[in-house]
Amino acid sequence: MVLLLVILASFLIVCSRATGLEKFDHPINVNGNLRFLVVGDWGRKGDYNQSAVALQMGKIGEELDIDFVVSTGDNFYTNGLTGMDDPNFLESFTNVYKAKSLQNQWYTVLGNHDYRGDVVAQLSPYLRKIDSRWICLRSFIINAEFAEIFMVDTTPFVKEYFVETEHTYDWRNVMPQKTYTENILKDLENALSESRAKWKIVVGHHAIRSVGHHGDTNELVERLLPILRAYDVDLYMNGHDHCLEHISDTESPIQFLTSGAGSKAWRGDVKGLNREDIKFFYDGQGFMSVQMTPTHVEIEYYDVFGKILHKWSRSKQLHHIVIYFF
Repeated sequence: MVLLLVILASFLIVCSRATGLEKFDHPINVNGNLRFLVVGDWGRKGDYNQSAVALQMGKIGEELDIDFVVSTGDNFYTNGLTGMDDPNFLESFTNVYKAKSLQNQWYTVLGNHDYRGDVVAQLSPYLRKIDSRWICLRSFIINAEFAEIFMVDTTPFVKEYFVETEHTYDWRNVMPQKTYTENILKDLENALSESRAKWKIVVGHHAIRSVGHHGDTNELVERLLPILRAYDVDLYMNGHDHCLEHISDTESPIQFLTSGAGSKAWRGDVKGLNREDIKFFYDGQGFMSVQMTPTHVEIEYYDVFGKILHKWSRSKQLHHIVIYFF
């Protein structure tokens, strides 16, 4: 166990201090491609088909030989973790995602339900001693050579959470909110401006565009979206709405990809499906896969039975030709 932790610590090298965001190097595989799964809104101790989704993730993960998993937040329902020794961590994560292919790193952001619990506990490196896959920070970067994934803490942007009285939130290290969110945007903008990655992906819990239950997140439309457009971000991935969804930006090449169907789904809770920018919507459980090379990206959505529901791909040109194999 000690050796494993030493290896893990050496693997997770912080490379970016100038931007204020930790950067984790994740080398691409020997075939020169990158493959990962994206799932969100899942932590229900296996209930609401969480275990069924996990089973299919394991199968697809093995088929694709994935490099890691990205979680879009709301990792532990209903009110996050109560502390570092909360059994919900094992019951909703370790004991559910048991497939061999899912034993790679899990890169995770916080959701609003996570903020209802002990956020400091969920962010603690102590959890990595319980399950070494777990990497959860507020905002950080995954450097996968030709692709960079910028993980963003979106919950503190949403004004509603600071005024509602039905729930309490753990705002330690977040207040004052204005300063905290301004620093996130500054760090993200600096990181994007310095990035030389062929593909730029931003991940947050809340949707920028959605026709699901919560709809668009106005604070992100106003404050985050202009930055994504300015720095040629390719994909924005999120959870929050318990569905699978693909919407194209009307003013840039950005694709908005919702993967928030890791357990409980909201059947029939949808509005505005006749919009031209909506490419796909599914109100059941499932997850998403991403396959990338320096010149190509392919997205696939799966349901709880492992059936492919939707595909999308895009290619980019390089100055020289290299052949990569999926």
